[in-house]
Amino acid sequence: MDLRIFTEPQQGASYDDLLRVAKTTEDAGYDAFFRSDHFLKMGDASGLPGPTDAWITLAGLARETSRIRLGTLVTSATFRHPSVLAISVAQVDQMSGGRVEFGFGAGWFDDEHTAYGIALPEVRERFDRFTEQLEIITGLWETPIGGTFDYQGKHYELSGSPALPKPAQSPRPPLIIGGSGKKRTPALAARFAQEFNLPFTDATTAATQFARVAAAAEAIGRNPAEITRSAAQVLCLGRNDAEVARRAAAIGREVEELKRNGLAGTPAEVVDAIGRYRAGTGINRLYLQILDLTDLDHLELFAAEVAPHLG
Repeated sequence: MDLRIFTEPQQGASYDDLLRVAKTTEDAGYDAFFRSDHFLKMGDASGLPGPTDAWITLAGLARETSRIRLGTLVTSATFRHPSVLAISVAQVDQMSGGRVEFGFGAGWFDDEHTAYGIALPEVRERFDRFTEQLEIITGLWETPIGGTFDYQGKHYELSGSPALPKPAQSPRPPLIIGGSGKKRTPALAARFAQEFNLPFTDATTAATQFARVAAAAEAIGRNPAEITRSAAQVLCLGRNDAEVARRAAAIGREVEELKRNGLAGTPAEVVDAIGRYRAGTGINRLYLQILDLTDLDHLELFAAEVAPHLG
């Protein structure tokens, strides 16, 4: 089981906060550090000191870490032109020595787009644009050095692009797609993704969606086993019930709700919850959503008391 730390810095975190979490992630033996790509807080959080850009953050972390994988869950296709995004991600991959994983989605948070004046098309057009962006980004990365890349779509047109720079990983960084859409999302994952992620979803729902992705892969002649199954779940771990309750209160959640909808409890309870979820879904990668970024002991406790029991 690959274990990854997943942060939500739009809720309130500076680069230095994220750096401390990333270094703890690396030192504690986790596989990767991921962050969301959002510009507006959600819920009652303060959001202070304000949003940080996902790819600027990861560029900094690329130079201040040495082992962990780095990525987004997920970059919004509405935020950046695909050609510019391809350049940014390729550069961060070079800066990290080939440790980037590219989580990519169509975009969804209406209030965020309104607050920053970013267009959010209706769903059909959004997925049309997302598809073209996937074609462009992967096409730019996979074009041989010395060649050029042309693209003619409904929403984007490229002519004679030198398709540079290239990522360190060849032919490109692993691409992560996720979500609950029943048709277009599985089809895009089958075509482009190395990983399919389901965040904050119960095991039965997740298993059904993973089956759709597998069927879509088989329909185009791809082995479904080539697509890693992963999940993201909020973590609230404590050595005893009092510590679990303290950590739940720190993120404004109730213990029983977290036990129903995430990974909460003592180490033994969380090991059992992960085992049941893995048995029901076939995941072999888990993103632990950490909402209190000041509580580094939380990460260390999971690494010491839960991770060794997951195999």
